[in-house]
Amino acid sequence: MPSSRSGSRTSADTLGFLEAPVSSPVSEPAASPRTVGRLDAWLLASRPKTLSAAAAPVFVGTAMAVARDAFAPLPALAALTGALLIQVGTNLANDYYDFVRGGDRPDRLGPVRVTQSGLIPPETVKRGAALVFGVAVLVGAYLVAVGGWPILLVGLASLISGVAYTGGPYPLAYHGLGDLFVFVFFGLVAVAGTYYVQALELRPEVLWGGMAMGALNTAILVVNNLRDVETDAEAGKRTLAVMLGVRRTKVEYVALLFLAWAAPPVGIVFFGWGRGSLLAWASLPLAWAPLCRVLRYTDARELNPALGGTARLVAAYGILLAAGLALG
Repeated sequence: MPSSRSGSRTSADTLGFLEAPVSSPVSEPAASPRTVGRLDAWLLASRPKTLSAAAAPVFVGTAMAVARDAFAPLPALAALTGALLIQVGTNLANDYYDFVRGGDRPDRLGPVRVTQSGLIPPETVKRGAALVFGVAVLVGAYLVAVGGWPILLVGLASLISGVAYTGGPYPLAYHGLGDLFVFVFFGLVAVAGTYYVQALELRPEVLWGGMAMGALNTAILVVNNLRDVETDAEAGKRTLAVMLGVRRTKVEYVALLFLAWAAPPVGIVFFGWGRGSLLAWASLPLAWAPLCRVLRYTDARELNPALGGTARLVAAYGILLAAGLALG
């Protein structure tokens, strides 16, 4: 177990109206609190580098619609916009709720949290999250008009889960449910919802694509929680990493990467994916550095680059898989 003690850090863990997580977490390097301007503080709070994890599943879902000659530009754009808005809203909510629950501590190793560092007052961050969620609802109203009641249910679940990840009476991230949450909303819901608002149907091969993206986005959260395993346990935040322990959490990370790389050949054989989906394998070299850090680290600070590396892997894999599926 790493000897360094890191503060709890919720990943950018839930995507948007039609997608959600992970948690992710994501690609930002560690930083120290400093005096910044108002705009810079809000940019820190929104964590723009996490947005690639929100966008990648939407690209995959849209590519699958293209492959079925069902591409609809306005619903696709609305799905992407809603996803990004819910991601930002969730980042703000996590910043606020982790602070009020005592999950964020001064010795944390991740990027600056604006509430904990005093850059923005807590209630202001809370109101900012509510505002962003409100705009997402407006985007969602259009998607409901396109996709009907299934999209209404998905949208409500995504919004509620975005807050419930660290807020509410039973915060998911504090009870070992974060990994499942990211897998479902960062993967299955994200890809399937994006496809559905364009094609107005759901197919098994779409869910398999959601599995691939869900696995990689969950891997971001796994690195985040592995880094914070000691202080999360001390703060009473029982993530799955706290429950499993360091060794088995490393196994989980490897298994998630394996699922992602197995997705294209399995998709070709069993779900009718085109051979172009193998283009996703071109992102494989990006997995090497974060994988080595996860397996060999001795100090929790070494996992901050692994977070960024895993996030870049998600973005590259998602873009390449989407391109391959569209071409195939």
